[in-house]
Amino acid sequence: MSKRKLTRQQSHRIQRIQDERIARAGKREAAASALLESGELASEEEGLVIAHYGTQLDIEAVGGERAGEVFRCHLRANLEHLVTGDRVIWQAALKREEGRDAIGVVTALQPRQTLLVRPDPYGKLKPVAANIDCILLVIAPFPEPSALLVDRYLVACELTGIRPVILLNKSDLITPEAAPALDAMLAEYTAIGYEVRKISASTGQLEDLKALIGTQTVVFVGQSGVGKSSIINVLLPEAAQKVSSISDASKLGQHTTTTARLFHLPDGGDLIDSPGIREFGLWHVTEADLLTGYIEFAPFLGTCRFRNCAHREEPGCALKRAAESGEIAQARLQRFQVLRQNLERPVV
Repeated sequence: MSKRKLTRQQSHRIQRIQDERIARAGKREAAASALLESGELASEEEGLVIAHYGTQLDIEAVGGERAGEVFRCHLRANLEHLVTGDRVIWQAALKREEGRDAIGVVTALQPRQTLLVRPDPYGKLKPVAANIDCILLVIAPFPEPSALLVDRYLVACELTGIRPVILLNKSDLITPEAAPALDAMLAEYTAIGYEVRKISASTGQLEDLKALIGTQTVVFVGQSGVGKSSIINVLLPEAAQKVSSISDASKLGQHTTTTARLFHLPDGGDLIDSPGIREFGLWHVTEADLLTGYIEFAPFLGTCRFRNCAHREEPGCALKRAAESGEIAQARLQRFQVLRQNLERPVV
C-alpha cells in the first residue's frame, strides 16, 4: 500500500522536529566533548542505564569501587537511542561540584539481548526497554481488560522473543458478575500455553510474584490504572511511585509514570516500570509477523488450499477449519482479523 502524500503543514512539522533533534544532539555532543577533552575523566567501566531524562541518563556503576553509585551522564551524539536496561561503557568525571549530581559520559553501548519497542504515532519504532527477561502484562477488573490489547502485547512479545506472563491484579475486587467473563478470557490464554497469575497489590501478598521474578529483569506493561505502580510500591516501598485512582468519568487510568525506570528488588531481580500504554499498535509488522505472533496458528500455517489465503471466507482455509473444530479459539481468529486490518493503516 502506497504512503499517503504529506501536506505542506505536515512536512514543515516533520522538518521542525528533525531540526530540534539535530539541535539537541549538537548540545549533547558539545557537553560530552567538553568532558572528554578536559582529560578529567576516570577510566572506562561498565554501567547500567536505570533512567532516561531527555538528553541525559542515570547510569549505575556495576563494578569496582563505584558499584551501586548513580551518575547523571551525557552521551556521545553518535550513539543510538539508549533506553532503560541498556548496558553501556562510560567514564565518570573526576571532579564533582559540591551540591551537584555526580556526572560522567557514556561512550559505548554493549550488545543487547532483547529490545522492547513500540510504534509512535508517526509509525516509527520507539525503544522502550532493553535486556528484558520477562514481560509482566498487567490487567485488572477495572479498567475493563481488552483481549485485543492483550493480543497486541503477546504478539509483540513473540516477535521480540521475550517471555510474557499475564498478571490479573486487583483480584480481590472481582465481582460475581464480572468473574465468568474474566475467567473465560484467562482460560483462553492458558489453553494455548501462556502463564497466568492472579495477584492483588492492595492485600500486599505478592510472594508468588516475587518467586516468579527471581533474579530476572522484568518490565510491567498494560493500560494505565491497572496498578503497575501499586505493585511496585509493595515490592519496593522506597520506590515511592505515584499512584493514581481511576477516573470516575472515563473509567480509564490516569498516567502517573513519566519515564521508564529500573529498580533493584531486595531479594534479587530487577524491574522496569514503563509509562502506561493504552494502545499498542502493530501496524509496523507484516502479516507474516502477525501470524507468527498467534502461536497456536503455527500447526496450520501453509496448509490452506490457496497460498494467498486471507483466512476469512476462502474455501479450504486451515485456520477457519481449525476454529470451527475448536482446535483454535474462534475469538482469537476474529481478533487476528481485526489486527490484520489495522496493518493497512496509512503512515501519516
